[in-house]
Amino acid sequence: MSFAVFTDGSANLPKKLLDGISLLPCDYVVNGEPVTYMGDVDSFDAHPFYEGLKNGDVVKTSLLNTQLFLTHFTPVLEAGQDVMYVSMSSGISGTYNAAIAAAQELMEEFPDRFVHIVDSKGCGFGTGLLVLKAAKLSRDGMSCREASKIIDDAVPHACQYFTVDDLNFLKKTGRVSGVTAAIGTVLNIKPILFGDSTGHIVSCSKVRGRKSAIQEIIRKYTEKRMDTDDDVVFISHGDCLDEANTLAGLVAGVDPNARITVCQHEPFSGAHVGPGMLALFFWGKER
Repeated sequence: MSFAVFTDGSANLPKKLLDGISLLPCDYVVNGEPVTYMGDVDSFDAHPFYEGLKNGDVVKTSLLNTQLFLTHFTPVLEAGQDVMYVSMSSGISGTYNAAIAAAQELMEEFPDRFVHIVDSKGCGFGTGLLVLKAAKLSRDGMSCREASKIIDDAVPHACQYFTVDDLNFLKKTGRVSGVTAAIGTVLNIKPILFGDSTGHIVSCSKVRGRKSAIQEIIRKYTEKRMDTDDDVVFISHGDCLDEANTLAGLVAGVDPNARITVCQHEPFSGAHVGPGMLALFFWGKER
């Protein structure tokens, strides 16, 4: 590896994809009990987590702080390597700003080294797509400075579209109003959400019923997808595997060559979208 690549558990990466990638832990609290999620989504037991949310568990997350970045980045810089960290969106978390503060401090301490913080303007595999690309550039021997421009330029093409089953989880995080959540629940309205160019999660359409929501996500994929050698597609789900597999089948119908990975959605952002969240991530012409 020509430079060290970091991300954290919110990138949703399974163990098989972690070659050359270091994960930082994410802390959250369930009913007052602290939990440290180390980031390997294969080790996350999704069913009891999402069942707990259904049954009223209170989950609170916190940003990754500057000291955490200083602790993990310093030994790498001391060993003579540059660092790239791909962060969850600055539009949904203060983690990016905490990482920027650490990078500024470390580059003053290590003036011959380079630390680059990428604002993925996404979360889950929306971050993971960029991390995987960064790790490949490092394995190929590219410098961190060269790779940083490529990854920053790739951010607008990391597409993510998702739906949720219960609007009340979005209400708790301020994404929809209480009135909208109530009406949407009664009328079985399902929003289609995406990470926009500013990194905020916004609605791009609303449909009635879960099947229509899945079809709308596929319509977005068909419209936005790029023909690229990096033909990877990721699907994550909040404990709704059957629907995730249905979505995967529809993706394969559009692009039989797509390399599809399906896995559960990590807890750190999963707490904010709730059980039944279903998301599609891919390289697109635009967001």
